[in-house]
Amino acid sequence: MSERTLKIAIPKGSLEAPTVELLAKAGYEVYVSSRGLRPTSNDPELDIYLIRAQEVGRYIDQGFLDCGITGYDWAYENGADLVDLAELPYSRATNRPTRWVLVVPEDSPIRKPEDLEGKRIATEGVGITNRYLAAKGINAEVEFSWGATEVKVPDLVDAIVDVTETGSSIKANKLRIVDTLLTSFPHFYASPSAVADPWKKKKMDCIALLLKAALLARGKVGLKMNLPKDKLSLITEKLPSLRRPTISQLTDENWIAVETVIDETVVRDIIPELIALGAEGIIEYPLNKIVP
Repeated sequence: MSERTLKIAIPKGSLEAPTVELLAKAGYEVYVSSRGLRPTSNDPELDIYLIRAQEVGRYIDQGFLDCGITGYDWAYENGADLVDLAELPYSRATNRPTRWVLVVPEDSPIRKPEDLEGKRIATEGVGITNRYLAAKGINAEVEFSWGATEVKVPDLVDAIVDVTETGSSIKANKLRIVDTLLTSFPHFYASPSAVADPWKKKKMDCIALLLKAALLARGKVGLKMNLPKDKLSLITEKLPSLRRPTISQLTDENWIAVETVIDETVVRDIIPELIALGAEGIIEYPLNKIVP
C-alpha cells in the first residue's frame, strides 16, 4: 500500500461486474476474490472497499470513505452530503438508466398516482417513495421491502415501487407501470473533506476523467486506411460517419493515410464501401478511452 491512499468503494451486487470492467477500461485493474470484500488493484494508492450500493453514499457521508461509485438513486434515498464528481452512464444489464417505477397488478383500479391515497406501498426505496408522495400531496403508507417485491401485490400491498431497466420482469409478473419516480445512473461521489484535500482531489479528478473517457469509447473503434488522395472528398461525402478524420501524407504524393473513430455497429457496412472507393490496408482497432 502506498504512503498516501484514497479510500474508494465499488458497489457490491448487480453493478459490481460492470463497474470492475469499466475501471479496467479506465486503467485500474481491480482484483476481486470470491469471498473477499477488500479488492486489490494495480494502483497502490487505492484502498478499495466492496460495499452494497445502498450503503456507499452513507459511508462516504460519514467520512469512512473518501469516494465511491453508487447509483444516484441511493445517494438520493440516503440524503447524503456528497460531492458529485461525475455521472457514469452505464448500468447492470443495458446502457439504459435504472428507473424507480410505481407498479400495480394489470387489473388494479389504480390508474394514476392520486389513486394511491390511503393505500399501502412496499419498496426498498422508502425515502424515494416518501419524497415522491409528499411532492404530489398524496397520503399513503410506505413499508420497507427486502426484495422480491413483485410477489406482494395485490395480496399484501396495493402497489410497489421497484427498480427496472427494461421492464421485462414487470411484464412477466403481469404488472403495470403507473408512473416513474426517478431515473438513475451510477455516479462517482466524494466526501466534502476528501475534495478539500489537494492530493485526494487531484487523484479523484484523474479517476473521474479516465472513467468518463472509457465510457466515451464504449461502442466505438478506430479505423485507419490508405487512400488515393483524389478520393478523399468522395469518401467523406458518401460516408458521413467518417467525420473529421486525421489525414497524413504518405511517401507517395498521390496517397494519404486516413484515420478516424467510428461506431462499431457501422463497420461491417462501411468497409466494403471503402474498398469499392479505392481504400487499401484497412485496419480496425479497439479503443479503451476517448478523451475529448
